[in-house]
Amino acid sequence: MRQLMGDRKRMAEYLHPGVYVEEYDSGAVPMQGVSTSTAGFIGLAERGAVVGAPQFVTSFADYKRIYGGYLSDARYGDARFLPYAVEQFFLNGGSRAYIMRVAPDDAKASSGDLGVLHAEAANPGEWGNRIKITAVPSSKAKTQVYSATGADLTVKNPDGFNAGDVVELYDGSKKAYATVKSVMDKTVTLEAAPGIDVADKAIVTQKYIRTCEVTVTVKVDETEETFADVSLNPFATNYIGIRAEKSEIVNFSVKASAAPAAPAAEKGKDGKDGKDNKPAPAPANASNPSPIAQLGGADAEVSVTLAGGSDGATGKITPDVYIGADNGPGKRTGLQAFIENNNVSIMAIPGVTDPTVQSTLIAFCENKTSCFAILDIPIDKKKVDEISAFRDMYDSTYAAIYHPWLEMLDPLLKRTAFFPPSGAMAGIYARVDTDRGVHKAPANEIVSGCTGLSCSYNDAEQDILNPIGVNLIRAFTGRGIRVWGARTLSSNGLWKYVNVRRLFIYVEQSIKNNTNWVVFEPNSEVLWSRVTRTIQSFLATCWRDGALAGTAPEQAYYVECGPTTMTQDDIDNGRLICNIGIAPVKPAEFVIFRITQKTASE
Repeated sequence: MRQLMGDRKRMAEYLHPGVYVEEYDSGAVPMQGVSTSTAGFIGLAERGAVVGAPQFVTSFADYKRIYGGYLSDARYGDARFLPYAVEQFFLNGGSRAYIMRVAPDDAKASSGDLGVLHAEAANPGEWGNRIKITAVPSSKAKTQVYSATGADLTVKNPDGFNAGDVVELYDGSKKAYATVKSVMDKTVTLEAAPGIDVADKAIVTQKYIRTCEVTVTVKVDETEETFADVSLNPFATNYIGIRAEKSEIVNFSVKASAAPAAPAAEKGKDGKDGKDNKPAPAPANASNPSPIAQLGGADAEVSVTLAGGSDGATGKITPDVYIGADNGPGKRTGLQAFIENNNVSIMAIPGVTDPTVQSTLIAFCENKTSCFAILDIPIDKKKVDEISAFRDMYDSTYAAIYHPWLEMLDPLLKRTAFFPPSGAMAGIYARVDTDRGVHKAPANEIVSGCTGLSCSYNDAEQDILNPIGVNLIRAFTGRGIRVWGARTLSSNGLWKYVNVRRLFIYVEQSIKNNTNWVVFEPNSEVLWSRVTRTIQSFLATCWRDGALAGTAPEQAYYVECGPTTMTQDDIDNGRLICNIGIAPVKPAEFVIFRITQKTASE
């Protein structure tokens, strides 16, 4: 039982005799293990944002909705593998992924104009040339005018009228247009007197005032977005540029030459500008006031198909395109866009075997300490000495490399083709994590969807490649095509297995994410004891799940936190130090049965 110094939810004041019931935390804080099966992919795509945060997808259908379909070999060459890798990830058991699209520097977004309205595809690429935008006149509010005094109109129902709205006034034969300045009770005040008489108290009348908007529909392929009752006035609450700012297809703006200037603030009561003054909404374009007319139409719909989009020089992608740039939050590109993403634990840039890109990916994972890189070897490197030379460029506990490439169906070509193994391997990592746990080596696992390999290797060749950390994928008679290696790219024997490194990532990140409650707690024996119990409880669960070696908990792990781990100087400087040791299970990579001859006399 803890002391009264415990973490109470509420400290009562003992002022009258009676019974007081208080709650406080005294035991271990439950810890939940982090996910290790979320993948991050980087590469070229048909469409999708190239700046900002990676997008989360839970299926290949999700990917196609955001990033488009397969990429052709003729146009994209060796840079076409992202969609295929994502598909193979989900095919092999993956369920969560983040995607970051990259594009050549000379890629351009398509654009087009509807009168005063300028539209531009949300991101670069030829895909934008298929965007069709259609606008039709609409109105969100219409009512009868009871009386008019100059620019002040007393209306039957003011609901739906807002400052900045462009309105149409009809006196039974003529129409006029104005902009709403303000709405108070049942009085709609215009920027200027309408110039026609629209007041009529009769029960049945043809005269009216109504708002003038347009409903814009944007369509590309099977994706469609509709923005109902939007205004072309940048000062209106329903301005199309604001209403459509989260569109995944297009961005809208009113041309600078057509957009009205921001109105000056009105004078205060003392005749001077005051902070309480608000700018009045801009007037409608007097020469062409109707929104549909400003878009180039009369009373019917108008439309435009965007043009000028370009994928850029997809066959000449430089390493910096994949590496990206760190331009600050919301402006990062390529690999740098994953800096703030703490959900991804497996990373790949499918099919990109440029040493600069791969070494940068490895360094990125090492610096984050929370993710693991899967690398590909160039498809044309088939000889053992070629593969060995390529592998020798790297030495890291945070990466693994696989070969050969996989023969799988290419739905675009409607025949089989060879693809880099990183996408399928990321899915196998996720599948093993889900089915068995991160402590299980992702090896001796079937590669789903694979019908062949770009080349085959025998036992003698693997005898050379396996010890240096090249994980082969091999075809076995009657057992299918399987992953037949689980080595990292590390020269340190303690970290030679993929599952050992990934288990440590899991344990480290789980402890890090679940012990924030410790910060600023009193650094006393009470806290040390509680931290110890919390971590011991988590590691005991890991041991029972088979992730740690040993027949008893004391053989599997230890947790030390107290005078043996901290000096008084540490405590005085606000440091709580906890030493943790775990004994990871190692895969049975070499299964040896020693058999001898037994004679009848023995």
